[in-house]
Amino acid sequence: MADDKTLRGPRDRSRIALGEEYEVRYWTEKFGVSRDQLAEAVKAVGNSVDAVEQHLKG
Repeated sequence: MADDKTLRGPRDRSRIALGEEYEVRYWTEKFGVSRDQLAEAVKAVGNSVDAVEQHLKG
């Protein structure tokens, strides 16, 4: 089953899916970062929300 694009938040709140625009929008707003900053954090530490959050805070 395909993702429901009308959903506001991420489907799996433990992972960040950079390929889904609505998820990128959600996480950039939640963390207060740009799309590039989010992508760099995911590249550095993986797509775990906890790891990305720690990386962005550090």
